[in-house]
Order: sequence, then structure tokens, then C-alpha cells
Amino acid sequence: MKSINVADMTLCRKASALSFKEKIEIVRQLEKLNVNAIELPAIENKKSDILLVRTISSFVQRSIISVAAGMTEESLDDAIEALSGTKNPRIRIELPISPVGMEYTCHKKAPKMLEFVEKLIEKAKKSVSDVEFCAVDATRAEDAFLVDVIKTAIKAGATLITVCDSAGEMLPDEFAGFIDDLKMNVSELENVSLGVSCEDKNGMANAAAIMTARDSVNTVKTAVSAGAVSLDVFASTIKNCGNSCGLSSDIKNTELKRIVHQISRIIGANEGANDIDLSGRIDNSAIYLDKSDDSAAVSAIVQNLGYDLSEEDGEKVYKEFKKLAEKKEKVSAKELDAIVAAVALQVPATYELLSYVINTGNIITASAQIKLFKAGTGEVEGVSMGDGPIDAAFRAIEQITGNHYELDDFQIQSVTEGREAMGSALVRLRNGGRLYSGSGISTDIVGASLRAYLGAVNKIVYEEA
Repeated sequence: MKSINVADMTLCRKASALSFKEKIEIVRQLEKLNVNAIELPAIENKKSDILLVRTISSFVQRSIISVAAGMTEESLDDAIEALSGTKNPRIRIELPISPVGMEYTCHKKAPKMLEFVEKLIEKAKKSVSDVEFCAVDATRAEDAFLVDVIKTAIKAGATLITVCDSAGEMLPDEFAGFIDDLKMNVSELENVSLGVSCEDKNGMANAAAIMTARDSVNTVKTAVSAGAVSLDVFASTIKNCGNSCGLSSDIKNTELKRIVHQISRIIGANEGANDIDLSGRIDNSAIYLDKSDDSAAVSAIVQNLGYDLSEEDGEKVYKEFKKLAEKKEKVSAKELDAIVAAVALQVPATYELLSYVINTGNIITASAQIKLFKAGTGEVEGVSMGDGPIDAAFRAIEQITGNHYELDDFQIQSVTEGREAMGSALVRLRNGGRLYSGSGISTDIVGASLRAYLGAVNKIVYEEA
């Protein structure tokens, strides 16, 4: 039975919209799931990004922590600094090798690129024994150069070679054949690990990954988000079809659905999250809480759901639970899960919602009066009109903060069923080219929307500060 290593790159694809606490929680969940490697993006902000890597290194004991080296020697130095003290460090050298990619991204011709690859890997190898070279656009590279650059990377000391289909245009059998041909032409690949990364533009990434894993490779990159090989689908395929194709993995399949669901909530990629099977998430799926339950009871269910919250976050969850319990006779574990996703793992709140009054109807223009508490200032208030109650409310918040942020996405969905159903709102705001997500829950969907909007605003303010 061939064991396939799973390298999860969720944080490389979604990191820009996440808070420090959310990133930490995602890593905790991936470590629990037994992924072989947790991939992090290149260091951009030395102060916060290096602190993140070192914080993660303090509790991750089994998984490899992999940090991208960027495309300069300076960014490689930052990755080396960040990984100092890590138990299982890996540096990823990710470079384009197609003619267009090399010219427009790195401003290098083929001979200079070979020298650059060699220099970066040799430098990384002096500090970290585990060095990965990723041929970012391998399927668009010239065949002869692809062979040359992989041979150069291996000679320089790379221990893992990853071939990427970033175009996502090859059919699964074509990509598997592409990998087989590469192994035939590069005999040196017998001495190192070989991995693949597949984009899911046409919905075939999982099939391509399985076919190459069966025939040639031992590492597959996955993510809990659209656009890549799905961690959930890939691990489930290995579980269900492993015996017939001779494959296995270290993933804890009993934890898979629950952890993927939790990460999906955190990153905001929860389109269709209500369709995920929630059975088996806790010992008794019929568990309910009510307003008589104390913080210890709530904490026990939260731990059963798989969250490891700080004392501060635990208090936030209990406070929000009490608010909901005053409105509902029973609060389900599913609703408690939504509360955790909405109020825990967040940055310190600059703005908190105190009250709101919405006036709307089919013969009047909607208006909103919003009162917030601003840290260091006190109560602040805004009044605005808009095209509907939500638009008016968001405009009132903009009036208070003095900033307009582009609304990139806004979603509303029901967490539970019935007349007392709790609603969940997701807001994504764009600021300076980056996305910031916020989520909110309430039996009042306007309140959920306001809390989601403020969650995103607080992340922007916190990062700017």
C-alpha cells in the first residue's frame, strides 16, 4: 500500500482575508487532521508574518511547516528567519518556468533562470534540510527546459519536486501521462519525492491528482477552498478507493468532515456549508442547550465540536450564547458552532454594535440609525438612507467610520430551520486590493448582517493600526 502525503495550502490561497487568530485555529485543525505539511505564503510583513510562523511552530509537532521563499534572495532570507526553531521546517522555491512566465514574472531568460534556481536552492539548503522546488507552470513549459530545471533543482539539493498544472487545462489521463514522461526523462527523480498541484478550473483536479498518485507521485497539494484539489474530496477518495488502487494516507477520516466544515466557516468559503453532513460531529447529535446552562456546559460542547478556544474567546461565545438562549427555548450544537465561527478567533473589536433602528417599507425610502461603541472613544452614532434596509445600515456604518470599503460579497443563509431559525451572514470587504471577511449570526438577519460587516471592518482597522 502506497502512502500519499497531503500538503495543505489553504492558508496560501485564503490568508489575506484572515485574522491572526483565525490562521492559528486553521493550523490547529490541520494538525489534528494529520496533514503531512501545512503550507504558508511568502513573508510579506516581517513583523506579523514571522510572528505567525513562530507561533505556529510552538505547537505544531508532527506536520511539516512549509514557507514559500518568494522570488528574491531577500524574501528567502525572511523565510529562513521565520522557520528558525521550527521542529519540521521546509522552504518552498516556487518559480515559473514557461517562457512567458519567466520573462514577465522574473524578467529572466532560460539560462539565467537555471542559475537563479540553483542559487536559491543552495542557499536554502544551508539552513533547512527539506527544500521543495515547485515548477509553477510546468505544463506550459518547454519540455527540454522542464527537464533541465528539475535536474538543476535536484543537483542543488531539492528534496521534493512539485509539478504544477496551474493552467488546469489537461485532462486527468493527459496529466498522468505528462508526469510519467517526465519521470522517464529525469532519472534523478528516483532519488527525491515527487508531488503535484492541480488547479480545478474544469472540476477535474481531484481525478488528476488520484491518477498521478496511483502511478507516479507521493505528495499531493490540497486546500479547503475552491480552485484546487479539495482536501475533503481527495482524502475521502483515498479512503473509499484506496484498496482498489493501492493508496492510503495519514488523514484522520473520522475527523475529516467536522474539521473541513470548521475551516470552511472560518475562511468564509461556506457556500453550501449547510449541505455538509453534520452527523458524527458530537456524540449525541440531538444535544441542546438552554438559558439555564452555565459556561462550563457551553465550553464542554464547544470542545466536543473540536474547537480549542482561549479563555477570552470562550467568554465571548458564552455571552453570545446567552443572548440567543433568551430568544429561543433551545440552542442546538449546530447553532453553537455558528456562534464560535462568528464571535471567536477574531481581532480585538474597534467597533461593537450597541443598537440599531431600521425603517423600511414599499412606499418609503429605507433608513437606518446605528449606534456603535468605538474603543477609546465611546458611543458613536450614524444615520443614513439607502436602497433597502441592509444598504442603509451599511451606509450608516460608513458614516461612523468615515471610510467607504468596496463590498465584494454579501451572503445570507439560515443556520437552522423553523420560525425561530438563526441566520448567518457573510460579508467580504475589499481594501487596498485585499479581501477581509466577517461573519455574524442572529435570529434577526439585519443584526447578523451588521455584525458581519463590523467583523470585516474591525480586521481592516486592526491591520492598518
